Amino acid sequence: MATPKKKTSRKTIPILPSRITTDGLDRAPHRAFLRGLGLTDADIAKPFIGVASTDGRVTPCNAMLGAQAQAACEAVRASGGVPFDFASISVADSMSMNHGGMRYSLPSRELIADGVEAVCRGHAYDGLVTFAGCDKTLPGMMMAMVRLNLPAVFVYGGAALPGRWRGRDVTVLDTYEAVGGVMAGTMTAQELDELEHVCLPGLCACPGQFTANTMGMVSETLGLALPGSSTTPAMARERPGIAREAGRVVMDILKNGGPLPRDLVTKKSLENACAAVAATGGSTNAGLHIPALAHEAGIRFSLDDLARISKRTPLIADMKPGGRFLAKDLHAVGGVYNVLRELLRRGVLHGDCLTIFGTTLEQELRDHPGADGEVVRKTPIMESGGIVVLKGNLAPDGALLKVAGLKNLRFTGRARVFDSEEACNAVVQKRAYQPGDVLVIRYEGPKGGPGMREMLGVTALLYGQGAGESVALLTDGRFSGATRGMMIGYASPEAGAGGPLALVKEGDRIVIDAVKGTLNAEVSAAEFARRRKAWKAPRRAPLNGALEKYAALVGPANLGAVTHSGGAKRRTPKG
Repeated sequence: MATPKKKTSRKTIPILPSRITTDGLDRAPHRAFLRGLGLTDADIAKPFIGVASTDGRVTPCNAMLGAQAQAACEAVRASGGVPFDFASISVADSMSMNHGGMRYSLPSRELIADGVEAVCRGHAYDGLVTFAGCDKTLPGMMMAMVRLNLPAVFVYGGAALPGRWRGRDVTVLDTYEAVGGVMAGTMTAQELDELEHVCLPGLCACPGQFTANTMGMVSETLGLALPGSSTTPAMARERPGIAREAGRVVMDILKNGGPLPRDLVTKKSLENACAAVAATGGSTNAGLHIPALAHEAGIRFSLDDLARISKRTPLIADMKPGGRFLAKDLHAVGGVYNVLRELLRRGVLHGDCLTIFGTTLEQELRDHPGADGEVVRKTPIMESGGIVVLKGNLAPDGALLKVAGLKNLRFTGRARVFDSEEACNAVVQKRAYQPGDVLVIRYEGPKGGPGMREMLGVTALLYGQGAGESVALLTDGRFSGATRGMMIGYASPEAGAGGPLALVKEGDRIVIDAVKGTLNAEVSAAEFARRRKAWKAPRRAPLNGALEKYAALVGPANLGAVTHSGGAKRRTPKG
């Protein structure tokens, strides 16, 4: 991992925010509470650093974060600060998959960001170290960092090592797809049982270039995380050292006055993040999370930006699910920075963006060799990136398709229309579809779902049944980073908001062209207008609690499915 170098950006933080809770006669009750935690007079005079994690045993992805957070706390103390550790929530996609619980997964991103904001503003912390381990926890923590704009360091807890089955590496994706294999008769129930017992041999996140590892890579690329930290396996002996380094670096940032998160998250660095995702065939969920991070910084960033960057960026990393390698393999050849070094060499990366040390990205990349020739290719796998944005009369604001690993980039078929994931899943389980069908799942968007459910259950069944490219799936819902095949999601505007998917009828001819970036139904504008006049939004069960609030506030998927007005407009009340 790189070491700090001469700072190129300095800002001044004249008064520690925490002093509003500690200084003055009328703060005696506040100080009494702090003394209840064991703080001394000397401690109360020091900077207060929040150490937030999504630690807990609700998911293996996060269950090891508490130990890492404590290592960061030790380093904060040793560097002259006082750490205050606290935990946020996590919703595991693999536990909420393919049932109503998935409606809470994407909203949990906002709950994490809001919760960390509430603690850090409510207690007036001076800095922040965040730890996250699974799909929505990573962007949730990073969004909080950018929103707060305090001295901060992000730490991804790391990926698991793969399981081994019959001489090959396996992940939980193999188990999802094996369910379809059993239904299709190409695998036995005994083989599925064997996979179930070995595919996830321990704690930590899924080891492919799925959403967690994609967003870990984004954290390094943006400069919010320490170089080399995201691909280090979660159970590696280096992990406690990374956590301690995060605690030390946050104190350096505080003392130096920067760089702060909004110095790091800029239009250029966001473009770099998109390039890294495209170059590695990363998760389509980055198309939600990168615009959401931009929104926290007051930057408008949409699928149009992702499309522009992906088109100019070659696919150079042969990563699962579309390729052969896992996070451990990328780490073995130099990690994220070797991908970035190759992109810089090819002229598709902004080298003048800052890193967490205040140095430029180009400075940090000089010591990295770039492509190894196998995991990170010297000759591109594809000349454009592993994710394509499609537009047309079915998705005027865009839809996403992961093309990494696809054999055919064009598809034409007839629509089979379903108004929920469950309705489509029932058909897929019975294999009651035909080659050439386009399975349209609608009313699953951020507002219409609500919650924009992830559909790995359906997509993995199709792939496991051998139909991953003989049928297509189109939805205003979203996909797992592990999804592969002719699966198009995130269609915007969503059907629940009156988007074109709401107007599709059974048998409509749909044309998908990932080469041209188009997605159209062969339906005339006049016919669509006639259907729109007759359209009525379907009735759904009354909402309450978190989903009621989410549905009322959430914006469109192409802008990140965010729930507040953004960094440029926000003002934190004084006093």
